Amino acid sequence: MPFAQIYMIEGRTEEQKRAVIEKVTQALVEAVDAPKRNVRVWIQDVPKENWGIAGVSAKDLGR
Repeated sequence: MPFAQIYMIEGRTEEQKRAVIEKVTQALVEAVDAPKRNVRVWIQDVPKENWGIAGVSAKDLGR
């Protein structure tokens, strides 16, 4: 059972997350010939203050 974990900075819409789940699922189906029903995708929203870029939080960078 393929399982994809995706970490993203918070703020994506539900529609965007649906699109990520759909496209990642399809990519795994095509890449490893997994049955679609066996693919799992987990999106973890990370608070901007917990995401660092070049030593600075995404929040402080205005992302």
